Amino acid sequence: MLRSCFSQSSRAVASSSTCTRAGLHTSAVWRAEGHRERTARQAKKANLEQRAERQRLAQATRPHVVLGTRPGDESKWSTCDLAKVLVTEEQLLASPAPQLVSHPLGELRLPPLFQFGVREEEKRLLFETLPVLSAEAATTRNDVRVRRAQNSRQGADPSALMAEYQREMVGEVRKMNQMASLLDLRNTNAAGLAFENRKRVVQAFSDPRKPNDPGRPEVQAALLTMKIRNLWSHLTKYKRDVGNRRWLRKLVHQRAKILKYLKRLDRDRYEALLPRLALEPGSVEGELVV
Repeated sequence: MLRSCFSQSSRAVASSSTCTRAGLHTSAVWRAEGHRERTARQAKKANLEQRAERQRLAQATRPHVVLGTRPGDESKWSTCDLAKVLVTEEQLLASPAPQLVSHPLGELRLPPLFQFGVREEEKRLLFETLPVLSAEAATTRNDVRVRRAQNSRQGADPSALMAEYQREMVGEVRKMNQMASLLDLRNTNAAGLAFENRKRVVQAFSDPRKPNDPGRPEVQAALLTMKIRNLWSHLTKYKRDVGNRRWLRKLVHQRAKILKYLKRLDRDRYEALLPRLALEPGSVEGELVV
């Protein structure tokens, strides 16, 4: 009787200990912790991939720090005010031949592009007003010289004066053609073309109330953009020119400094200037890595 009770009690204790060991088994805990770790790794990997994708998209749409335009929007440069003002070597080579302009006593060959300083008013003065005055003055001097030689006070024959005037005008036409050839922009060199473009930029970006003001921030930024564009086109051809690459970085940071100063000075002028230079705000603001 006692033996049977003892065996039953021992079996109950054994069964209770087995249930306790089964409840305290750590494999379920390990499986739960492993699932959490895998979930955390997968979430971290997904976050890193999303961050890399955002950085890739930001880099793909980031404005060019030198040219100032976004990828795929390079045509913005050709329509800006600065590009319309500048004269390139390609434009000079593709420019047509001098135009033939009829004159009462001959033909004038006027070039399509004159050097700086020769505008419509100057062209009328050089090729219309001054030749006539010069021919009339020469005709009058010749008439006085002839009458003095003849010791005559009588007036000269009108037909003779007209013939003399026509001869002088033929000479003036020859002089005008020579002047037009000298003033043709196609005859200039690289230094002359750079001088022409600088004068055009200063005139275009100055305040109308104070023309030809090279110290204006807009003028300085436009001049630097012109230099940066020219230097960039040079470096695309000669990639081993390390000295000019260093100079390019200096010019880019100098332009950003001037534009940031203009932004502090007058925000409206700053925002109006950027489209005129084909620049995006991201190309001059923030950290610039050239």
